[in-house]
Amino acid sequence: MSTPTTPLRIGPHTVQPPVVLAPMAGITNAPFRTLCREFSGGKGLFVSEMITTRALVERNEKTMQLIHFDASERPRSVQLYGVDPATVGKAVRMIAEEDLADHIDLNFGCPVPKVTRKGGGSALPYKRHLLRAILREAVSGAGDLPVTMKMRKGIDDDHITYLDAGRIAVEEGVTAIALHGRTAAQHYGGTADWDAIARLKEHVPEIPVLGNGDIWSAEDALRMVRETGCDGVVVGRGCLGRPWLFSDLVAAFEGRHDDVARPTLREVADVMVRHATLLGEWIGDESKGVVDFRKHVAWYLKGFAVGSEMRGRLAITSSLEQLRAGLDELDLDQPWPTGADGPRGRTSGNNRVVLPDGWLKDPYDCAGVGEDAELDTSGG
Repeated sequence: MSTPTTPLRIGPHTVQPPVVLAPMAGITNAPFRTLCREFSGGKGLFVSEMITTRALVERNEKTMQLIHFDASERPRSVQLYGVDPATVGKAVRMIAEEDLADHIDLNFGCPVPKVTRKGGGSALPYKRHLLRAILREAVSGAGDLPVTMKMRKGIDDDHITYLDAGRIAVEEGVTAIALHGRTAAQHYGGTADWDAIARLKEHVPEIPVLGNGDIWSAEDALRMVRETGCDGVVVGRGCLGRPWLFSDLVAAFEGRHDDVARPTLREVADVMVRHATLLGEWIGDESKGVVDFRKHVAWYLKGFAVGSEMRGRLAITSSLEQLRAGLDELDLDQPWPTGADGPRGRTSGNNRVVLPDGWLKDPYDCAGVGEDAELDTSGG
């Protein structure tokens, strides 16, 4: 079995193995990034959850917390969302001038309605001139910081944008592109189109292309690289409740194909408590940290023999003591369940994409898009 060994270059940064944690709203905050980075041995690239440019420029309190990185995080990677070129430019210059991050990723892939209805996320690349203007402002304002972008295939099967967007990105000096092989309409349903990743790699050979979509195991990541020729992988839902997936990914890319994490429920429980603890320390309130952790409970326990009543109890805990006590009632000697490596997270598809009025009339005209289209809160 061949193992891809070429390092991924993101500007001055070498990412080896070429594995990136996908930005996920409400998930990839500093505590979760810490866990993933620990399991990877510090190898790979771990991107913050989405930061809105307007909120950053206005120094929104929540946003300034989200953009904070642990001292051990290098390179510091932040994802920005914006619709107005001027606001994006201001945010990028702020990051560069105040040394807030080492790498900037731009979000053109989010399919959620509150983003697309403003013309942002996966809706934006349809407007070619607007996309170009945003990329030009970002690259210009970034100075020596590398700027990358993450996008989807398009809005739906009738409005495919990724090849045009890829060419614009190259022309405007973007350092690398990540492609999620789904349209906005698909959300997270169906099967990711890895052939699209291969076509994009052929279309923009000048810069690295990263593939995203349906990577549930380290073998999936290797297979994506072999089948598409992409330069690296972006892992999102596959690591929900499974931060040790990054140890599998590192091992696989280093040729240690049999070194696969299979934690017992006891080991999983320990990670759960550590995750909740880190969240409490980050937020500055233990109870709020445990409450924020609740969304992760079902993902961590996927496949284990845990009754619905206990799952419900664990999902409403509000202290570390309650969480630990509940976990201690389980049969913690359970081995890693068969099939627990499979799909997790949202799977809905075939959604109507919510767009601004008249958005699809002209793929070039971007009149009416301005600062009022910017979201004023971060986190997706």
